[in-house]
Amino acid sequence: MDAFIEFCQSWTMGGIAARLFLATLAGVIIGMDREYKNKGAGIKTHALVCIGAALSMIVNEFIFRTFPSSNTDLARMGAQVISGIGFLGVGTIIVTGRNEVKGLTTAAGLWVCAGIGLAAGIGFIKGTILALLFVIFILRVLEPMDKKLRAGPGNSTFTLNSKIWHPFIR
Repeated sequence: MDAFIEFCQSWTMGGIAARLFLATLAGVIIGMDREYKNKGAGIKTHALVCIGAALSMIVNEFIFRTFPSSNTDLARMGAQVISGIGFLGVGTIIVTGRNEVKGLTTAAGLWVCAGIGLAAGIGFIKGTILALLFVIFILRVLEPMDKKLRAGPGNSTFTLNSKIWHPFIR
């Protein structure tokens, strides 16, 4: 595993390709879950967000390595990616006629894909893999639990008039 991580962190064509591949794979896996649930942002959207974020970090590292005296902040480009994806995520959120908010998980999925892409892009392979595993756990294990809790008695979904369902308050 350590040899793979070192390879991914190397500044070779293979290392850069491995980072981009890992980011794409993470985006595809997360997007498959959303596609399976027939959500607006699926495989292609999540994969593109993840690889775009990874590329942003690789470009940032390239600038840092190519122009070492430029006083470049490595975190700056990543911060802009996170902010920009917030705007993309807002486009997936809609309010239904019954004032129910839909698309929050999709927006959050796009946002976390950007974070995973940034991690892959800078060569933080352990963080990339662990974050992907946690996201899959959230989408696959916690969602059925969430649905079960929401189907409970006295449930009202999150609405714009601030009726928030809580499992301990009726």
